[in-house]
Amino acid sequence: MKEISCKLLVIGAGPGGYISAIRAGQLGVDTVIVEAGKPGGTCLNVGCIPSKALIHAAEEFEKVAHMAGGNSLLGISVTAPVLDLARTVAWKDGIVSRLNSGVAGLLKKAGVKTVQGWATFRNGKTVEVETETGSQVIRAETIVIATGSAPVELPFLPFGGPVISSTEALALSEVPKKLAVVGGGYIGLELGMAFAKMGAEVTVVEALPRVLAQYDSELTRPVVKRLAVLGVEVMTGAKAKGLSTKGDALLVETSDGKSGKVAADKILVTVGRKPVT
Repeated sequence: MKEISCKLLVIGAGPGGYISAIRAGQLGVDTVIVEAGKPGGTCLNVGCIPSKALIHAAEEFEKVAHMAGGNSLLGISVTAPVLDLARTVAWKDGIVSRLNSGVAGLLKKAGVKTVQGWATFRNGKTVEVETETGSQVIRAETIVIATGSAPVELPFLPFGGPVISSTEALALSEVPKKLAVVGGGYIGLELGMAFAKMGAEVTVVEALPRVLAQYDSELTRPVVKRLAVLGVEVMTGAKAKGLSTKGDALLVETSDGKSGKVAADKILVTVGRKPVT
């Protein structure tokens, strides 16, 4: 079993971790960073960056579809567009990959040693990392924990099959004909709106009286208006209850207490994120 020692160990190469490690390296501190996945964290790999890339592609598709419908004020008309989502996702992955390389390059330039694997604490100053080549023990004077977050899974709607998280939504190979979104927060709405622009029939199920409930209602009105324009159905005061027996619908309890079904090829669960521990 290999052993290394350092002044500073950073666990997690997301925005919190890699910035700490790079600055420490620049200041001459002997630094090691451990990352189980690719550098950049949630934002770069499965969050802000890829979602905005997908949203941009959806907006471009919507523009062309608008022209195809003969609604262009400029008099531009085209044939109905076809979206190859697999190619769109490959384009998005290329953007992410380039930024991954950029973060890795910054770490290397700062003199930070990167260890790929999953870290487990032995004690307050020692961790064991499971790497592809075996276990490695790292001893450090100071340890920064910056392990990020992961999607919250509902016990009655476990991820798998038609039930997906935002991570899987950003890697679909085709646009679902019908998409049910559980959770009317900003993650669910921005992805739901993107897929609506790409032609999906989207239904948002939110347990609270309104979507984006953590924000002032005045600020959310334009969003609600835009959802209606895109044809997104919003069910507020409704609770998701599970997956139908055939796996082709989301079971819900409506605001008046009645049971119902929302037909869906995919069910996107976006009820929050939890710390990775």
